[in-house]
Amino acid sequence: MIQVSYVPREYINSCWKQVEGYLKKATEYTHGRYEVEDLYLAVCEFGHLLWIAFDEEEIKGAVITNVIVYPKKTYLCLAFCGGKEFSTWKDPMLQMLRNWAKDNGCQGLEAVGRKGWTKVFKHQGHKFLWDTFELPLDEG
Repeated sequence: MIQVSYVPREYINSCWKQVEGYLKKATEYTHGRYEVEDLYLAVCEFGHLLWIAFDEEEIKGAVITNVIVYPKKTYLCLAFCGGKEFSTWKDPMLQMLRNWAKDNGCQGLEAVGRKGWTKVFKHQGHKFLWDTFELPLDEG
């Protein structure tokens, strides 16, 4: 049976080696913006939250979130996600994150990711908001 849990900062080192590979794969889609070491610092030093999905045998996946406070709303951002057998832990993870967000005054969840995530969130009531454009500093 899959369980989902927030990992308090003092326990991050006890599970980091098990989730590091999952999260390293997620950083490959950031186009050099993040490396896995940056994610470790984010959860240890900068207030990001680490969540894990696991069964009796192993950790199946990990999600890193952070709270984004806009002038009018607060959202829990699903910043990084990685793992295996995603279909077995996606729904319990989303429910846990939704509950945490509600309990902590957030108005919703948000995520930035590849277009493939549209299929993942298809049945979760997602709404596509915008694309991100990266422009070079030099014209041409």
